[in-house]
Amino acid sequence: MPKRILTGTVTSDKNEQTITVSVERRFKHPLLQKTVRKSKKYRAHDAENKFKVGDTVRIEECAPISKTKRWTVVIDASA
Repeated sequence: MPKRILTGTVTSDKNEQTITVSVERRFKHPLLQKTVRKSKKYRAHDAENKFKVGDTVRIEECAPISKTKRWTVVIDASA
């Protein structure tokens, strides 16, 4: 099974080698037919501490690194 890759914005970089990424998804509500925006936060492994708040990044699913980290940063999405 392929690993999932998501694109989101860094919302926190306060922890060592960890960033918090907010990923927003849009979908049409099944009954109201209105476009709904939902966001979810993921904690991702950033080995070099090079990403800062506001950066757009791509994260990839991986084996558990800690209690909350199951994602790693692939590359800066704006590059």
